[in-house]
Amino acid sequence: MISMEKSSQISGFYKLPPQERLAKVKELAGLTDEEAAVIGATGALKWEQVDRMVENVIGVIPVPLGVAVNFRVNDKDYLVPMAIEEPSVIAAASNAAKMAREKGGFKTSSTGPVMRGLIQVTEVKDPFSARLEVLAAKDKIMELANAVDPILVKFGGGCKDVEAYVREVPNKPGHTMLIVHLIVDCRDAMGANAVNTMTETVGPHIEKITGGKVYLRIISNLADRRLMRAKAVFGKEAIGGENVVDAVIKAYEFALADPYRAATHNKGIMNGISAVTLATGNDTRAIEAGAHAYAAITGTYRPLTTYEKNADGDLVATIELPLAVGLVGGATASHPTAKANVKILGVKTATELGEVMAAVGLAQNFAALRALATEGIQRGHMQLHSRNVAIQAGATGDLIDRVAEAMVKEKKVRADRAKELLEEFIKQ
Repeated sequence: MISMEKSSQISGFYKLPPQERLAKVKELAGLTDEEAAVIGATGALKWEQVDRMVENVIGVIPVPLGVAVNFRVNDKDYLVPMAIEEPSVIAAASNAAKMAREKGGFKTSSTGPVMRGLIQVTEVKDPFSARLEVLAAKDKIMELANAVDPILVKFGGGCKDVEAYVREVPNKPGHTMLIVHLIVDCRDAMGANAVNTMTETVGPHIEKITGGKVYLRIISNLADRRLMRAKAVFGKEAIGGENVVDAVIKAYEFALADPYRAATHNKGIMNGISAVTLATGNDTRAIEAGAHAYAAITGTYRPLTTYEKNADGDLVATIELPLAVGLVGGATASHPTAKANVKILGVKTATELGEVMAAVGLAQNFAALRALATEGIQRGHMQLHSRNVAIQAGATGDLIDRVAEAMVKEKKVRADRAKELLEEFIKQ
C-alpha cells in the first residue's frame, strides 16, 4: 500500500524501462528485495517480450501449468495443457475423460469460425427504411470490408454477409438506433483485429447510406455464429451405477430451474475451458463473456450443458457454447509457453482447438456434478487443497503430506489447524 506521503501520480512512468518501473514501485510500496525479485522473475519470457505485451510492465505472475490426460475427441487422443491456480480441476477433467473413453470419448461439431462486427448508427430519421438501404448495399459494404484484409480473404475468410437491426433503447421508449452486423469468417484467427478494422473501414459508407451518425464500431464477444458442441456417453457402470446417472440428472435439473445454481454450474464448465484458453494464449475475458452471454440469450440464465438418460440407462452429456479462439496472432503466436502448449495439444486449426475445449468443459462439468451428487464436492477438492494450506503454514518436505493428510482425516483443512499440526510434528 502506498503511504500517505507518496503519490501514485508518477510522471513519465510509462517511458521507464520495466526494471526501473519495478524499482520505483518497490520504493513506493515498501517491497522487500525478495518480493521485488519474485515479481521481476519473468521465467520463459524476456523483459523486452513482456514489455511489448501490456503497458507499465513490472514483471509477471506465473500460473501453474498442468496437463489433462485421457482425452479422446473424434477418435483422436489429446494431451490438454491447462493453466489454472485452482486444485482438483485438472485431476477432475482427466478422470471424467477416462470414464468417457469406455463409450468412445467425445464427439464434437461446430458452426465454423464466424464472428460479428457491430456498427452503431444513430440519428437516423427513418431507421427501418435505412435498414433496407444497408441490406441492399451489402455487396459494396462487403467489398470495402474485405479490401482491408486480402490475406484473410486469400485463405477463404473475410466478410461473408451483412445484417441490420433496428434496436430500441430500453431506458428511452421510442428511441431507436440502427445496428449493422458484419458477418466475418476469421479462419484460424480469433478475429478481433480484422473485424474491428473492417467495421471502422465501412463506417463512413454506412453513414452515407443511412444519413445517420456512426459511433461504436467493435467486434461482439457473443459469438453465436462460432458455436462449439461436444457430446459424451458415460456408461452407468463406469460412473457408479444407475443411481449416479439419476443423481447427475437431478443436479443438472437444479441448474436448469435456478439461475443461482446455473451460475456455479457454468463456472465449473469454465474452470476447464478458461484453463485451456489461458494455456494457449487466447483471450480468457472474451471467452467468459461470450459463454455467459450465450447462457442468458433466451432471457433466462441457463446451464450450457444438458444431461439425459438413453435407452441403455447410460448418461448422455452435451454442451454448446461460443468459443472464439485462434491459433494466429496475439499471445498465441508470441508467447513461447503458449506456442509450446499448442504443440503439446497438437491442434491444427482454431476450430479443432475450440471443439477440444468444448470437450474439456463438458468433462469438467460432469466431474463436478458427479462429485456433488455423490460424495460432495469438498472431499476431493480439499484433499488437493490441503497441500496448499500446509505449505502456507510453513511445512516443507515430507511434512507437507503429513500435515495435509492429518487435516483431511480430521476434516479441518484450515490455516490455523495446519500450523498446530506442523508444530506438533516438528516436536516429535
